[in-house]
Amino acid sequence: MQTMSRDEAWALLTKYNSEPFHLEHAQTVEAVMRWYAQKLGYGDDVDFWGTVGLLHDLDFEQFPEQHCIKEQEILRDAGADEALIHAVASHGYGQCCNIAPEHEMEKVLFATDELTGLIGAAKLMRPSKSTLDMEPKSVKKKFKDKAFAAGCSRDVIRQGAEMLGWDLNDLLSQTLEAMQAYERANAEA
Repeated sequence: MQTMSRDEAWALLTKYNSEPFHLEHAQTVEAVMRWYAQKLGYGDDVDFWGTVGLLHDLDFEQFPEQHCIKEQEILRDAGADEALIHAVASHGYGQCCNIAPEHEMEKVLFATDELTGLIGAAKLMRPSKSTLDMEPKSVKKKFKDKAFAAGCSRDVIRQGAEMLGWDLNDLLSQTLEAMQAYERANAEA
């Protein structure tokens, strides 16, 4: 699958985003998408999955009211492939755009975007400020607590699990595992 290079994607992302929170979220989702690509047997497309994860919120910082709409224009102007544009925009299905996730990769992005935010918020509440000592039961408990990270839509996470045909608990624990792998890799780097 044709994709822009990691350096090109990062340059585009940082042209429209400067807040550390948004850049960290983009890199986390990129890593989670790369992890799932490997796990689900899409190893040949791992870079494409990663690029989709990195760019999924490309327009959110500067154009929050046009999220998933403006990024399509930005990506087309940058010469991005239509498959990349569709994949990136599809994570906003039913929230800010009507582009439905079709490919398994798009469904993974839809399911994990909000979930990485929830796990990230739970990480910040821990004394260690780390996912490495977090258990899946902790994620499940935070997921059930509607007051915790209230901006992370549990409905979207549930809908994503359903789109994939996955058990919600499997989605929660696997996404935690992906974030732990990313954190471990960063600690070793």
